[in-house]
Amino acid sequence: MKKLMTMTRQFRDDENGAAMVEYSILIGIITAAVITLIIAVGAWVTGAWTVLVSNLGSVPS
Repeated sequence: MKKLMTMTRQFRDDENGAAMVEYSILIGIITAAVITLIIAVGAWVTGAWTVLVSNLGSVPS
């Protein structure tokens, strides 16, 4: 625990700590964008699949 506190103080006093926070925020924004994209593509695929299944179900055999 003492080592963690020492590292935290070093990051606070060092400019690399600020850069690490900025990179962490950037990673968070990119992650949120990727999750949003995956959800949007999933919704599009679900809609396309539903249309395909309904069209196939309406074709007489």
